[in-house]
Amino acid sequence: MKFVVIGVSLINGLWMLIDGIYVLINGKYLGPEKPGPWAPLLSFTGIDVFKLGPMFIGFGVAWLVFVAGLLAGSSWAYWWGIIVALLTLWYLPFGTLISLIVLAALIFFHERVIPA
Repeated sequence: MKFVVIGVSLINGLWMLIDGIYVLINGKYLGPEKPGPWAPLLSFTGIDVFKLGPMFIGFGVAWLVFVAGLLAGSSWAYWWGIIVALLTLWYLPFGTLISLIVLAALIFFHERVIPA
């Protein structure tokens, strides 16, 4: 279970980091011209979704710090993972799915993910 959490967290963290750097440099996200289903949620608040590169970089780094904490067996990784996963639920559909997987694993399989 620990390696499933590490794997999906690594994918999400690297994707958000790379996508954040890409949008800063190119003014658009990787993939289709129009961002995913998360964009209208944020656009509704008046936020220009193409200016969110630093936020994506921050989330990517946060996920990678979680992975590093898991690999090191750090006790703080549990709460860090819960917080990062909760804060990434808005990132439909990809980030939401990964966040739900990580949350479920941390809550229901805590001992298998982060041994005491």
